[in-house]
Amino acid sequence: MNLQNILVIKLRHIGDVLLSTPVLRALREAFPDARLTMLVNRGTEGVLAHNPDVNEVLCVEKGTWEAQLKFVRMLRRRAFDCVIDLTDGDRSAAISLTTSAPVRVGFNAEHRWRGLLYSAVAKPRPTDRHRVDYDLCALRNLGLDPKPGTPVVHVSQAEEEVVETWLHDAGLLSSRNSPLLVLLQPGARYSLKIWPLERFAELADRLADRFSCRILLGGDQREREIAEQIARKTRCAPKVVAGKFSLLQFASLAKRCALFVGNDGGAMHIAAAMGTPVVALFGPTYPQRWGPRGGPAQVIYKGLDCRACYHPTCLRGDDSCMQQITVDEVFEAASRMLERTIAGAGA
Repeated sequence: MNLQNILVIKLRHIGDVLLSTPVLRALREAFPDARLTMLVNRGTEGVLAHNPDVNEVLCVEKGTWEAQLKFVRMLRRRAFDCVIDLTDGDRSAAISLTTSAPVRVGFNAEHRWRGLLYSAVAKPRPTDRHRVDYDLCALRNLGLDPKPGTPVVHVSQAEEEVVETWLHDAGLLSSRNSPLLVLLQPGARYSLKIWPLERFAELADRLADRFSCRILLGGDQREREIAEQIARKTRCAPKVVAGKFSLLQFASLAKRCALFVGNDGGAMHIAAAMGTPVVALFGPTYPQRWGPRGGPAQVIYKGLDCRACYHPTCLRGDDSCMQQITVDEVFEAASRMLERTIAGAGA
């Protein structure tokens, strides 16, 4: 199959888009001269900046009907010869059809009507458990059998320099004896995925006491108040960086940290993709599907029978999946990670 103009669609969140980057790598290797375009939700496009495997990133139009119609016409004029829809959703399936591409591959896990809109429906194997492998299986419909891949984030020198300047100004970067940096990520998109804030505060103090490390509290601008609440509960005076950096500046910061500890979410995936050791806290989501891929990782997960529930008010209360994760076990996992880092640096 000789494809020259390929559209990849992923209308999900930042972490989902990041986990789809191995698909771009596999397509680039298989079709080195093809033009690869990716269509994503606005606000997630930053994770694809500087990615050499994609020629163009488009954001889906969600405005007026007139604006959406204009957007669809624009896609149709692009004359794609292949669409790979990784979203597994009705909206993206409809967009796939409107492109009029002769080859349209997508998922239909719910066995809905959208399966009729594709020229072929991707059928994952039982072994395609992680989302990375799940997405890659769509390429088998193109005659490809890509190997398991690792998500990637590319940062520019300018983004590296912004972070380096901030670290220097904050007294966290010196010519010698720079402290270990530990990045804690207390927020999450859904409240049921959040580990209790007071436990993050206790963890911060215990890690600072044992390793003389400096604690950074991450997140986006919406999570800044959460980070500041945690900072007020600590003795170790952590630096609140929530909302301070752009997505790729945050990736550059994560790369400089000796450890990332946080809830399941986009920041966790970014840290893992940058090769940072990760301790990931999972509750209602499956780490077998959504666990970190990239650097060394330790997942803490209770696997309760109510997992994946997302009930607005968890019926387990103080015995919920995230409440069952103790400070002791997170501290022990984090300590093991840091001890390996320290031993590796001294080797």
